Amino acid sequence: MAAERQGGGGGRGAGPEESSREHGKDGKDNKENERPAGPQPGGLGDSLGLEILQIVKESQQQHGLRHGDFQRYRGYCSRRLRRLRKTLNFKMGNRHKFTGKKVTEEILSDNRYLLLILMDAERAWSYAMQLKQEANTEPRKRFHLLSRLRKAVKHAEELERLCESNRVDAKTKLEAQAYMAYLTGMLRFEHQEWKAAMEAFNKCKTIYEKLANAFTEEQAVLYNQRVEEISPNIRYCAYNIGDQSAMNELMQMRLRSGGTEGLLAEKLEALITQTRAKQAATMSEVEWRGRTVPVKIDKVRIFLLGLADNEAAIAQAENEETKERLFESLLSECRDAIQAVREELKPDQKQREHSLENDSGKVSNIQYLHSYLTYIKLSTAIKRNESMAKSLQKALLQQQRSDEDGKRSPRPQDLIRLYDIILQNLVELTQLPGLEEDKNFQKEIGLKTLVYKAYRCFFIAQSYVLVKKWSEALVLYERVLKYAREVQSGAGAHRNSLKELPDVQDLITQVNAEKYSLQAAAILDANDPHETESPSQVRDGKPLSERFETFCLDPSLVSKQVSLVHFPPGFQPIPCKPLFFDLALNHVAFPPLEDKVEQKAKSGLTGYIKGIFGFKS
Repeated sequence: MAAERQGGGGGRGAGPEESSREHGKDGKDNKENERPAGPQPGGLGDSLGLEILQIVKESQQQHGLRHGDFQRYRGYCSRRLRRLRKTLNFKMGNRHKFTGKKVTEEILSDNRYLLLILMDAERAWSYAMQLKQEANTEPRKRFHLLSRLRKAVKHAEELERLCESNRVDAKTKLEAQAYMAYLTGMLRFEHQEWKAAMEAFNKCKTIYEKLANAFTEEQAVLYNQRVEEISPNIRYCAYNIGDQSAMNELMQMRLRSGGTEGLLAEKLEALITQTRAKQAATMSEVEWRGRTVPVKIDKVRIFLLGLADNEAAIAQAENEETKERLFESLLSECRDAIQAVREELKPDQKQREHSLENDSGKVSNIQYLHSYLTYIKLSTAIKRNESMAKSLQKALLQQQRSDEDGKRSPRPQDLIRLYDIILQNLVELTQLPGLEEDKNFQKEIGLKTLVYKAYRCFFIAQSYVLVKKWSEALVLYERVLKYAREVQSGAGAHRNSLKELPDVQDLITQVNAEKYSLQAAAILDANDPHETESPSQVRDGKPLSERFETFCLDPSLVSKQVSLVHFPPGFQPIPCKPLFFDLALNHVAFPPLEDKVEQKAKSGLTGYIKGIFGFKS
C-alpha cells in the first residue's frame, strides 16, 4: 500500500497541466465525493448501491484512457483517493507516520467506502497497464507489472467481500463479482494460465450478459461493450488451450470491428500477432514460382503465415472503408517484413555478389525472398488501387453531383491517376531480381500492362469527351480496341492469371457504344451555329473590351474567370523627358581677372618677423 501510494500519490505521475486541471474542478470533485441523499440508485430502502462499471468507464474516458495514457489515469485515481479519505475522515495516519486502516462491514454506512476500495483497485490496475507498455523495451518491468496486478486483484477481492453484506443491493453485488472476475482473468492471462484465465473471463462475460438483459437498452450498452472487450481474450485463451478454430474467430472479430480505432482494435491486432507468432515456429520455408526458399526471419514467417487470412478478410469486407483499412494494414505488415529482410541483406552483400558469379546469374535465397515480398507488396498495391478505381467507376455511372451531397463529384482524371500508379507498379514488377529470365512471368505482366493501358486510354478519352474534343477521343477509343484485341490474342495459356483482372470484352462492348454516342454528339455539335462561332472568337484570347462589335455566346462571361480587359495593361512607348547639354561653353571668351587677384608678397626673414607681430601690409 505504501509503495503504491508513493508511486502514484499526490498526482506525481501527471504533468502540471493535468494537475492544474484537476485542482480547477473543486466543485465537480466535491460533488463526486458527496453522499447522495435518500436511497442509492438501484437499492431498496436504506441499501447501498454503486454503479461500478459506469464509474470506472466514465473515469477512464475522461482522464487519459481515451488516448491510452495510463499514467494520467493513475494520477487521477490517487488524487480522488486522497479527496475521498479526507471527506470520510478515513486518513491513514498523518504526514509523519503511516497507520493502515481497513474498511470493515461495521463502518460500511456510506457507498463512498466502496468507492474508496474501487479507486485503490483502479490505481493498481492502471499502474500495471502503464508498466505493460514500458515492458516492451524494459523486460524487467514485467515483474513489477505482475505485482501491481496482484495488488489490484486483492483490492477487488476486498470489494467483493464487502458487497456480500446485507446492506448492499443485488446489482452492486453482481457488478463486484464481475469486476473481480475481470481482474483475475487479466492476472491469469499475464501469467499465461490459459484455462484459469478463460474461466474467469467467462464468468465475467456471463454476469455482464445477464445484467444487460435485466435492464433497458440504454443501460445495457455499457455491459455489452465490456463483453465485446473480453471476447478476444476468451478466444485467444481457447486457442492456446487447443481450439484451432479460435484464430478464425479472432479474424472475424477484427473484420466486424470495421474501421474503428481504439483499445479493442489494438487488442485484436496484438492477439492475432501473438497467435501467428506461435504458428510461425513450425514454418521453415516457402515456395514461389518453382523455387523453395528457407525463411529464417521470425517477422517474415509471421507475415507469410497471416497472408492468406488477410486476403480472405479483404475479400469478405462489407464496405469500402473496411477494405481500405485492411489493405493498409496488410501493406504496413509487408513493409515491415521487407525491412527485416533488407537488414539481413546488408551484411551478406559480398556473399551475394560471389554467388551471382558462381551460379551464372542465379540470385541468393535471401535476395529471392526479398523479391517475393516485394512482389506481394506491389500486387497488393495494385489490388487496392483497382478496388478504388471500381468504386470511382460506380460513382461516375451514378453521376452524383457535388451540389447534392456537398462533396466533389468524381472525374475521369481521378481514374487516370490510379491507372498510372498501377502501370508504374507493373514496371517495377518486371525489374525484380531473379525474375528477369522468367519468360512466363514477363508475359503475364505484359498482358496485365495491356489491360490497364486499355482502361487508362478509355478514361482519357472520356475526359476529352467532356471538353468536346471529338477527334482526340475517337483516336483514343481506337487505341483502347487495339490494346483489348492484343490481350485477347495473346492470352492463350495465361487465362488463369488474367481471371482477377477486369474483363476486356466488356470494355470492347462499352467502347463501341461510346463511339456511336461520340459520333452523334459530334454531328449535333457541328450543326449548332452558335457553338461553331463562339470557340473561334473565344480561343483568340481577346477580352470583352476589344470585341464589342462582334456578338457571340461566351459562357465565360458569367463565370468567375471572366476576361473583360487586359490586366495588367501592356507597355506603350511614350516620349522621354528632354535632356539639356551646355554646348556653348567651349565658344565663350571670359574677361581677364588678373588685376583682381592679390599678388603674393615676397617671402623672407623680414616678412616672417612682420607676420609674427601682425605688421602685414
